[in-house]
Amino acid sequence: MRAHRSRLITIATLLLVVTGLAAGLTALLRTPGGTVDDARGPVPKGAEQIDLSREVADYTSRFGPDRGYLAPGRSDREDIAAAVGLLLDGHRKQAEQRLSQRDFTVRTVFDRSSGHRYAEVADRTDSAVTPRGWGRVYLDLDHRPSWSVQVPHPGFDLGTEQLGVRVLRGSPGGVLVIAGAHRKAGVGNSADVAHRLDTVFHAICAELARRGMPGIQVHGFAASAVPGYDVVASTGAGSAGRQDGRDLADALLGHGFRVCRAWARSCPLEGRTNVQGRVADADHVPFLHVEFSPEVRAGGRPAERAAAAITEITRRWAGRPVTD
Repeated sequence: MRAHRSRLITIATLLLVVTGLAAGLTALLRTPGGTVDDARGPVPKGAEQIDLSREVADYTSRFGPDRGYLAPGRSDREDIAAAVGLLLDGHRKQAEQRLSQRDFTVRTVFDRSSGHRYAEVADRTDSAVTPRGWGRVYLDLDHRPSWSVQVPHPGFDLGTEQLGVRVLRGSPGGVLVIAGAHRKAGVGNSADVAHRLDTVFHAICAELARRGMPGIQVHGFAASAVPGYDVVASTGAGSAGRQDGRDLADALLGHGFRVCRAWARSCPLEGRTNVQGRVADADHVPFLHVEFSPEVRAGGRPAERAAAAITEITRRWAGRPVTD
C-alpha cells in the first residue's frame, strides 16, 4: 500500500514539474508586447497566422470564366473605397462598420513567410455558392501604406497574383489590390476591371491614386504575343512614372530579362486604355503597367528575379511622402 502511494506521489510530482516547465517555456516565448514568438519572430496578439501566398492561391483558385461575378452598384463601390481610405487613415472601427454594411470583413493577418502584419479586406460572399467577385485588399500594418501593386486579372493572367504577393512582401508600405473574379466571369467585359470604371477594384485603385500613391499593375501575355521579349514595360496613358519606368526596365534588364520599353518604341500591350492608368495620370501619380511572359509568371527563380527588380522601385516609393 505504501509502495503504491509512493508511486502516486512520484507521478503527481512529475506531472507538476512538467506543467511548470511548460508554463515557464510559454512565459519565455511571450514578449512584453503581448506577442508569441514563432520561427520567424514575434507574432502580434490578435493576428491570425497565415501564409499569404497560399491564402491568395486558395482564393484565386476558385475563379473561372462565366461565373462568380455580380456588377456592384455605385454606392457599393463608393462605400468600399471610402472604407479602405479610412483604414489608410487609421480609423479601423469606422472602416469595419462601413465595410460590414457592404458585407465585407476586416481581419489582421500575420504572414509567416515575411513576418509582416497586414489588414485583409475581404468579401463575405467569397466562400458562398454565388460569390459577387468584388476583390480583396491587403494593407501593410507595420508601415504607413505609400504605394500599391495591382492584380486585375487573377486566374486569367496566370501567376500574376503570386507575383503581386512577392512584390508586396518585398517593400514596406505596400497595398495589394486583387480583383475578385476571372476576367471572363461577367456579362460582356463587366469583370475586366482594367477596362471598366464601374468596379470595386477600380474604385479602390482610384482612391489610392487620389491620395498620391504610385502603383504598379501586373499583367501577363501569351508567349506568341510578344516574340523576343520577356517583359513589356509601360507607363500606360500617362508619363508621371516615366523615370520609374526607365529605372524598372533597367533593373529588369540587369536581372536578365529582355524588355520592350513602350516609351522608346512601339510595343504590343502597352496598356494605354487601362482605366487605372488614366486616373493616375489625371492625378499626376506614377503608374506602371507591366506585362510578363508565361515563363516569368510560372514562379521559381524567374519570378523571384522579376519581383527583385520591381522592389528596386517600390522601395523608392516607400521612402516618398504621401499627400492625403
